Amino acid sequence: MFETLINQFIVFLLVFIRMTSLFVISPIFGRQNMPSYLKVGLALFTTFIIAPLFSHISIEYNNLIDFTLIIIKEFFVGIIIGYVSYMVFSALYVAGQIIDTQIGFGMVNVLDPQSNIHVPLIGNFLYIFAILIFLMANGHHILFSALVKSYSIIPINSLSFTEGLTNNLIAIFSESFLMAAKIAFPIIAAVLISEVALGILARTVPQMNVFIVGLPLKIAIGLLSLLIILPGFSSILDYLFDTMFAYISIIMESMVKG
Repeated sequence: MFETLINQFIVFLLVFIRMTSLFVISPIFGRQNMPSYLKVGLALFTTFIIAPLFSHISIEYNNLIDFTLIIIKEFFVGIIIGYVSYMVFSALYVAGQIIDTQIGFGMVNVLDPQSNIHVPLIGNFLYIFAILIFLMANGHHILFSALVKSYSIIPINSLSFTEGLTNNLIAIFSESFLMAAKIAFPIIAAVLISEVALGILARTVPQMNVFIVGLPLKIAIGLLSLLIILPGFSSILDYLFDTMFAYISIIMESMVKG
């Protein structure tokens, strides 16, 4: 009886560690403005719900070092899942940086108190908008369900740092830049057309100061283009969220030896 209670406590602890590690880097729960006791409390509450599903599992280890390695493995499972979701959301920051550079806001970075880093102005707007849509679509519920699903794919103490895991993480890292370029492309195209028009205008009217005219014009065209594509931005976010969950599934499958 006593050994059963000890085993159940160990399972509870390992589930709690995997759940807590998700909150370290995930796009919503990893924000610095979220109090630490709230993160721990939420992780503890979800662990109370999830842990009984795995109470029958027997955790085998020979010494303290083996147990420490199991804890590290469980921590990395949550960290990797959170990293994948964070990388997809970071594409919005990169897209915002590209847009800011093109329309003349490249030097206007703001301090995000939630992540304590300097972020592009447009990127911060897109990120906050994406977070709101993500919460409205109950994306955080799907993120929790993905973590629960991870136990059927990656049982406790089954994490393996395979070559496929490394390759997939690198692929997701590079794919996030491609997604950022796709998001910023309409505004880049609009600004490019305006620059071509200004170049033609500079040749036909040499006495006009194109630099003074061009800077506010590019800002106006960039913001107007952003306003035009904003109603359809939810479709882009749907694609991003679907991509994020697909990446999470791929990553979880590559964290175990085939």
